[in-house]
Amino acid sequence: MNKLRTALAAAAAAALGLAALATAPAAQAAAQPAFLAASQMPPSSTPWTATQVFTGVPENGGVLCAPYKIPAQNTRYREFSTELDTNGVQVTTVARTEADAVKLVDTLREALAGCGPLLEQQNPGLQAVSASHGKLAVEEGAWVYSLDTADPQIGISDIHLFSVGRDGRTVTLVRWGQMGDLKDAPLTAFRTTTKTAVNKLH
Repeated sequence: MNKLRTALAAAAAAALGLAALATAPAAQAAAQPAFLAASQMPPSSTPWTATQVFTGVPENGGVLCAPYKIPAQNTRYREFSTELDTNGVQVTTVARTEADAVKLVDTLREALAGCGPLLEQQNPGLQAVSASHGKLAVEEGAWVYSLDTADPQIGISDIHLFSVGRDGRTVTLVRWGQMGDLKDAPLTAFRTTTKTAVNKLH
């Protein structure tokens, strides 16, 4: 009888072990990429607040400079703001394959690099300059860009910082923006925010 009990216990333990192995990949697959917290945005004179994480892409198909480039499927986003009209957004998507993720990164980088000239074509009188600020060594890499716009007729200038990074099949795009010029932008702090965003994905 003791031998039978021992055999049954061993079989049960083996079955539990196999079940754990079978459910582990499913649990990992279900894990969603993490997002930046409000406190992880570049420092501001007033505190940042963050929305909940929404499913899909932000209004107007995505992000300034990259509208409709990010697919809505398997995509989520969070928006950020301060009391002084400084604002931002993080959009994260999980591609079907790593090759698809690489293609999406390339598409977004091309859109961000060429944003200024495109905006000038679409908005006569607008002055828009895009610039690349290099690659960051985090996971499969992240790239930082800026967009400096000015409308002489209205007398308003805005500066935006963008980054796009990848960890495996997951791609994230972060945008920061406020009134002002590139000299007013927290470029160093934004690089830190970008690294944090990519590191938090998985």
